[in-house]
Amino acid sequence: MGEEQLDVVGRGCVAVTLRARRPAYSVMQECLRLQAAAPPRTSADRFWGRHPLRPEARSWYQGALGEIRVARVLDELGPDWTVLHSVPVGSGESDIDHVVLGPPGVFTLNTKHHDDKKVWVGGNVFMVNGSRTWHIRNSLSEAARASRLLSARAGGPVDVTPVLVVVGARSIRFGEKQPPVVVLPEAHVGRWLRSLPAVHSDEAVTYLAMLAEERATWHTQGLVLDDTLRHEQRFQRLQREIALAGRRRRRWALGAAVGTVAASVGAGITLLGGVLAAVTSSIG
Repeated sequence: MGEEQLDVVGRGCVAVTLRARRPAYSVMQECLRLQAAAPPRTSADRFWGRHPLRPEARSWYQGALGEIRVARVLDELGPDWTVLHSVPVGSGESDIDHVVLGPPGVFTLNTKHHDDKKVWVGGNVFMVNGSRTWHIRNSLSEAARASRLLSARAGGPVDVTPVLVVVGARSIRFGEKQPPVVVLPEAHVGRWLRSLPAVHSDEAVTYLAMLAEERATWHTQGLVLDDTLRHEQRFQRLQREIALAGRRRRRWALGAAVGTVAASVGAGITLLGGVLAAVTSSIG
């Protein structure tokens, strides 16, 4: 390691391969960027448990949580597999949520976190709570792009299979027409991948993994100074703030509910006392 790289490490960043890149890196960055514009939280905000997340950052926050959940599933694939997260592509900020390589081939996983939503899939249509999305088109485009980039690097054709991973949905229903991409809930991803037949030798998998973990395979900027740890720590602090605010809101809601019940019981006792007094007076 040269002096320049040592100096970079000393400042908390290091040039690394994509194998070291943590899940949801890109969406965490955008979430934290948007959240940075939020005004400082006051004592009243904390006391009442007001939600700390800016509305503009909420979809990015949910997206990061979804990618992290899928990454945990992929961690269980085993040593025969290579899993890369938040793979940067092109020349800008675009990325692929997960690239997975193993004996059955190469896969791009597009994670969609639709918490407690109803999902319907049929043909090229992917609907969430009745609203049409571009998820299938984007997943096909993502896999085709990955295939072009890997093929160019390998010097021969490399097929890539697109997979749409749905996180947190209340239900997933399929129409009669088969979608052109694989659509799976997060819990089924690992089992599905392991069930596929091998199409690559161990040597081919090792070679493709070596190419895939190089940033230059995917992005015009071949060198990256990665400060993943700092972003993860900031995102985890944000998660703790959100969880604490949620607990406070639930406590206040429970207190209000108990107070309402107590007030109703008190009113009932007062009414009953009045009735009994009237009855006693009439008997006397």
